[in-house]
Amino acid sequence: MPAALLAELDQLHARPELPAVDELLTLLALQGEELAQLYAAADRVRQRFVGDEVHLRGIVEFSNHCRLSCDYCGIRSRNRNVQRYRLEPEEIVELAFKARVYGYPSVVLQSGEDPWYTVDKLCDILAQIKSDGPLSITLSCGERPHEEYRRFRASGCDRYLMRFETSNRELFDRIHPDDDFDRRLGCLEAIRAAGIQLGSGFLIGLPGGGLETIAGDLRFATGLKLDMIGCGPFLPNPETPLAGAPLLDDREVYYKTIAILRLLNPYAHIPATTAFDALFADGRNRVLQRGANVFMPNITPQRFRAGYRLYPNKPCVDEDGDACALCTRGRIAGLGRQIATGPGHSLRPDWAERQG
Repeated sequence: MPAALLAELDQLHARPELPAVDELLTLLALQGEELAQLYAAADRVRQRFVGDEVHLRGIVEFSNHCRLSCDYCGIRSRNRNVQRYRLEPEEIVELAFKARVYGYPSVVLQSGEDPWYTVDKLCDILAQIKSDGPLSITLSCGERPHEEYRRFRASGCDRYLMRFETSNRELFDRIHPDDDFDRRLGCLEAIRAAGIQLGSGFLIGLPGGGLETIAGDLRFATGLKLDMIGCGPFLPNPETPLAGAPLLDDREVYYKTIAILRLLNPYAHIPATTAFDALFADGRNRVLQRGANVFMPNITPQRFRAGYRLYPNKPCVDEDGDACALCTRGRIAGLGRQIATGPGHSLRPDWAERQG
C-alpha cells in the first residue's frame, strides 16, 4: 500500500476531492497491520468529530406489508410465506412513548412501503408522539409523493431514512424489478428540501457488484453529504431470488466499508446496524469500534419480530423491548462508551445553515 495514503487516513475527509476508486480499492484490500491502522484511524476520527457517546434510537417495525418486490428483501410483495402484520396507529404511538421509558431520546418508525398508512395517518402518529414531549423521530417508510415529506416535517418528523442500496444503476435495475433509480434519488432530494435530516446508505456486497461497486457506493454516499449513513452486509434470504448468493470472501470488507465511511464523513451519524450481528455474534460491537456512533435497540413487540425478517438469522427476534434495552446498555458499557442523552440531531456543520 502507498505509504502516503496510509499516513493520511485521518485527513481523508479534508481532501478537496474524493479519493479515487483505485485508492478506495486499495483500502478495501488492506490486511494485517495495515488493516489495524485503518480501523484505528476510523475510531480516532469518530472520537474527534462525534465523540464517545452512542446515540440510542429505538426502532419500531410497524408493518411488514410492502408494495415492492426487491430481490434481496424477505418482506418483498411476492414472498407468499410471510405472515403479514400492521400495527394500529395507537399502538405505534404507545411504543414510541415506551422508548422514552427505556431512556431512548429518539425513535425510528420503519415499515415496508405500505400504502395503508396514508399521509394523514402517519402525520397524526407523528403529531401525537410529539405532543407528549421531546422525542426525535426518524421515519423510514420508503418512496412517497414529494409533498408528503413536507407534511411529515410539519407534523414532527426530524429525520428520514431511505437507502439508495447501490449507486450502480445497472445493478439497481436488476434487483429492483418495480422501482426506478432516478425516482429514488428524487425522493432523497425532496426529503432534504423539506428540511428533514437525511439518512441513506447501501447494501455492502450485493451479488454482481464486487469491490468496484462498493468503492463507487462509498464515493456516492459521501457526495450526498448525508446526516446519517446506514449500511449493512448483504445477507441472502432463502425466500428471495438472491437465495444462495455468496457472501464476500473477505468478511472484513463489511467492516472496512464502515471504517472508510467514517474517514470520509467525519460528522455523519453512522449506526451499527442489526445485520452485523447476523454476520458475527458481536458484529455491532465491532462496528462501534470501527467508526459507528449509533445503536438501534428494537422495541417492536416480540410477537411481530419474526415477521420482519428482511434477511436470515436476524438477531433478537425472541426478545422483548426490556431485554433489548438491558442488552444494549451492557454492550455499550462493555466498550467503555457512554450513552448520549440528547436528541441526536445532525452534527454536520452545514445543518444550522440548512435550517435557516
